[in-house]
Amino acid sequence: MDSVTRLGVVGCGLMGSGIAEVAARHGLDVRVAEATPEAAETGRRRVTGSLDRGVRRGKLSEEERDGALARLSFTHDLGDLADRQFVVEAVAENRDIKTEVVRSLDKVVEDPSAILATNTSSIPVVDLAVATGRPGQVIGMHFFNPVPVQRLVEVIPALTTSADTVRRTRDFAGRLGKQTVQAPDRAGFVVNALLIPYLLGAVRMVESGGARPEDIDQGMELGCAHPMGPLRLLDLIGLDTAQAIAESLYEEFKEPLYGPPALLRRMVAAGHLGRKSGRGFYAYDA
Repeated sequence: MDSVTRLGVVGCGLMGSGIAEVAARHGLDVRVAEATPEAAETGRRRVTGSLDRGVRRGKLSEEERDGALARLSFTHDLGDLADRQFVVEAVAENRDIKTEVVRSLDKVVEDPSAILATNTSSIPVVDLAVATGRPGQVIGMHFFNPVPVQRLVEVIPALTTSADTVRRTRDFAGRLGKQTVQAPDRAGFVVNALLIPYLLGAVRMVESGGARPEDIDQGMELGCAHPMGPLRLLDLIGLDTAQAIAESLYEEFKEPLYGPPALLRRMVAAGHLGRKSGRGFYAYDA
């Protein structure tokens, strides 16, 4: 079974909604599972709003939007993913939560050749794979935010992942219009292992009073041709997500540069999470 036509997505936050939207726009039958009926309806509104923005900006036609919406369905019952050929979990970046979701998917997805992919940004994939009865078909598939815009997907095989699963996953990403790089199954993979120390360095510079957020960001945008400075990028990623990734990296490597700075911890504790909360290093409209 190489041609995936039925995709399941677990979680419909920023990442899950983006994955679902992209897949529906590329012709797949997409079923999204959320924890509650209310969360599923919120997810539906998030995807619909993104597609509507695409129409207003001339990125897709009304017919394309309507076709994508017709291929999307939402549920709060994981059992409704039983007939899926490929499932991507995109729940919170928490080892216990992701493990429970993957373990449950292993029980409900009927096709023994179906692939279970995790959109983790830092948790070792092998930890999730061995929680299932099909470790050869569990793989990391790390999308980047915003999914409809960012073309990269990191494909992360665990020690248990079969070569056929790797091939099928890369082919599937290509069908979604994405480019893939293969990353090692170690915390942070390729991109975050390089990116997170840079972002944390910017936080430490603010924390020490070395420079203002605006000057740090402008310096990197104008001086290094980065499309977005590190602190604006942190606000986009979510400070809580960045902290979780940093903690996972520090747990694995014990390198001080991976340790979340005190300022980052205090901002997360205060609920200043970036764009999604309306306040991070910058203030945002609700």
